[in-house]
Amino acid sequence: MEGFAHINNYLDTHLDKSINELSRLVAQPSVSAQNWGLPECADLVADMLHARGFDIQIMTTDGAPVVFAERSGRSDRTMLIYNHYDVQPPEPLDLWDSPPFEPSLRDGKLYGRGVADDKGPIVSRLLAIDALLEQDGELPCNIKFIIEGEEETSSVHLHDFVEQNQELLAADACIWEFGGVDHRETPMQYLGLRGICYVELSVETAKVDTHSGTGGSIFPNAAWRLVWALRSLKGSDGRIRIPGFYDPVIQPSPRDRQYMAALPEVADEFKERFGVKYFLKGLTGGVDLRIAEVFEPTCTICGLTSGYQGPGSKTVLPARASAKVDFRLVPDQHPLEILDQLRIHLDNQGFDDVQIEYLGGEPPARTDPDDPFVKLVVETAEPVYSRPMQIVPMVGGSGPSYLFVHLLKLPVVTAGPGYPGSLAHAPNENLRLDLYLKHAKHMVHILKAFGEA
Repeated sequence: MEGFAHINNYLDTHLDKSINELSRLVAQPSVSAQNWGLPECADLVADMLHARGFDIQIMTTDGAPVVFAERSGRSDRTMLIYNHYDVQPPEPLDLWDSPPFEPSLRDGKLYGRGVADDKGPIVSRLLAIDALLEQDGELPCNIKFIIEGEEETSSVHLHDFVEQNQELLAADACIWEFGGVDHRETPMQYLGLRGICYVELSVETAKVDTHSGTGGSIFPNAAWRLVWALRSLKGSDGRIRIPGFYDPVIQPSPRDRQYMAALPEVADEFKERFGVKYFLKGLTGGVDLRIAEVFEPTCTICGLTSGYQGPGSKTVLPARASAKVDFRLVPDQHPLEILDQLRIHLDNQGFDDVQIEYLGGEPPARTDPDDPFVKLVVETAEPVYSRPMQIVPMVGGSGPSYLFVHLLKLPVVTAGPGYPGSLAHAPNENLRLDLYLKHAKHMVHILKAFGEA
C-alpha cells in the first residue's frame, strides 16, 4: 500500500466532491421500465466521461442510447468496463424516507434510486480514474466504457448492439457493473450470472367484465383460466413441469460444490433479513441450500392482475387476466428455447388461448476461476479490504454477461461498493460511503496491476 499513499490521499480528500457528482447523476431520473429520462441521463453520463478526456459516442439503438467512451493509456492492454445508467421504478413512493430522486446523505450513507444499482459504481470508477490521472497524467492501460440504459428491462437491444460493434468493444478483460461485500464485510468475487426468460401471460374470455351473478355459473372466468394455466407450470414439489425444461441443465461440478461449501452459512441471515419462516424442498441450510439458490432454474410468478382489487366488494367476473412470470436459467439453458417449450406446453395442456408476450431475456454465463484476470482482481482486493476476496462460482441474479463472455470472449469479473443492506430495487436504496471509497481504491489497484501485467 506504500506506493499508493498519494493516490489514497487524493481519493480520501476528493470523496465529498465525488459524492456531489454522484448526487447530480442520481437526481436525474432514468427509469427504463417507464421510458423516463433515458436520453437525458445518457447525455449526463457522456459529459462526465468527456470531462476525464474520454472520446465519447452516444450510440442509438431501437431502445435507449448506449454511451461508449474510450481513452488510451500507457499499456497496449485494454480494459472494458460495463455499467448501466437506467434504474428501477421508484414505487412504492410512500415507503421512501426521502424522495427517491432527491439524494439524501444520512449516517454515512447516500440514499436515492439508483445510487447502488448502478450509478454509484459508475462514479466511484470515475473517482479512481481521476486519482490515476492526477498522479501519472495518463492511464495505466486503455479503458473503454460501455454504459447502457436498458439493463433493468433485460437489456433487450444490447445483443444486437454488441454483435454489430465487436471490433469497437474489443478488449482483454471486462469489469462488470456490480460487486461488493457480504454480511461479514468480506469482498466477494461473483464469476457467473444465471440467465432469465421474462414473459407476460394473458388470457381474455369475454369482451367486458360481467356481473358475477349473471355469468358466474355459465361464463368462462379469465382469472380462473389463468390460475389453472399457471398451476400447470410448476408442482407443489417445486418441480417445473414444462417438458424438456431441465434437459440442458449442467449440474454443479465438485469444484463448484467446494467453492459453495467455503461460503458462510446463510440460512439464519436470510430468515432474519427477509422474514421467511422456511425454505422450499425441505432445505434447512448448509451447502445444499446455497447450491439450490443459484444452480437450480426457477419459475416465479412476479405479479398477477385481474378483476377488482379496490376497497370493499365488487361482484364481477373478470374478462381478462394477466401474470408476469420469470424463469431464472442455469447453464446451458437458453431463453428462446424456454419460450418455445412454454408455448408447446400450454398448447398441449389445453391453454392455447393463453397469450405469451416475451419481455426479454439472456442466457447464463460463467468465467473460468483459473483465468489470470480473476487472480489479479482477487489479489488486488486484499490490501484494500484487509482480507482475501472470496470466489462465488455463480449468483442467482441475471444480466447480459453472456454477450461479453461468449461473444466478445472476455473474462468478466465483479468489483463494486455493494453490501447486503443496499436495498437495490427497493425503497430507501442506499450506498455506504466507506465502501464507495474502497471500491475506488480497489479499481486503482486493478487498473495499475492490469496495465503492468
